Amino acid sequence: MKKLVLGAITAALMSTAAHAENIGVSMALFDDNFLTVLRNGMSDYVKTLDGVELQIEDAQNDVAKQLDQINNFVASGVDAIIVNPVDTSATEAMTKAAEAAGVPLVYVNREPINVDSLPDNQAFVASNEQESGTLETKEVCRLLSEKGKNPARIYVMMGELSNQAAVMRTQDIKDVMKSGECQVELQIIDEQTANWSRDEAQDLMTNWLSTGEKFDAVISNNDEMALGAIQAMKAANVSMEDVVVGGVDATQDALAAMEAGDLDVTVFQDAAGQGKGAVDAALKLAKGESVDQKVYIPFQLVTPDNIADYKSKN
Repeated sequence: MKKLVLGAITAALMSTAAHAENIGVSMALFDDNFLTVLRNGMSDYVKTLDGVELQIEDAQNDVAKQLDQINNFVASGVDAIIVNPVDTSATEAMTKAAEAAGVPLVYVNREPINVDSLPDNQAFVASNEQESGTLETKEVCRLLSEKGKNPARIYVMMGELSNQAAVMRTQDIKDVMKSGECQVELQIIDEQTANWSRDEAQDLMTNWLSTGEKFDAVISNNDEMALGAIQAMKAANVSMEDVVVGGVDATQDALAAMEAGDLDVTVFQDAAGQGKGAVDAALKLAKGESVDQKVYIPFQLVTPDNIADYKSKN
């Protein structure tokens, strides 16, 4: 009987080991608030799964380093790869490297340039960027209308121009302007990149303030840049009651700024949900199962009225 029990335990252990899944993850950058939530979301979710391991690497915003990481994952025999691309226009080489090795690959958060031609064992998990900038801009329009600002002069802060999300969120602003869905006429004074960075945004806003141009709103592609703009305005004694500021991501720092009355609107991007979705897609592809090649986690508008619903999410 003991031999039978031991044999069963051994077989079970061997079966578990045989089905263990090892996923290599290449993140564009560890030093980013939103991407940290995304990365932690993947790690926390995997802790709830049996026999799944993540190997997470920091590409440090270096395209060449990220491609090396993917090649190293392939060489080490991972079952699947998850990539948060440094440069969304440089993903074709990553797709080809994984495809040639027969290793499933899932892009997360940032849309690859070749998203419409991915092979069958590759997928994209994110949120639809047509929603993000659109939700943000419509709410900024509503608030400007309430303040009687018509026409309204605005500054636009863009993320990294090599990043599809920055391009799309900026285009969303212009699409809302053209659609007639904005209750006021928006006039863009200037639009420049601050590369998703709070520090760069603070410098950019300081430069804009030095011109003496009158403005009514700052629409930012993400919360970090919105926070940098707020810091610059407060340092220059600009009354935050007179300016509408919008961002995207609903990070904890952004929600704190909203509670303080400095940030007027943000858009919740479910980082943990994207991370979970990416892991699920990678596991299914590793098992030879089919998945939707585009998996979208919805964006949600966040204002002072519903902020309590989001304080524990990102």
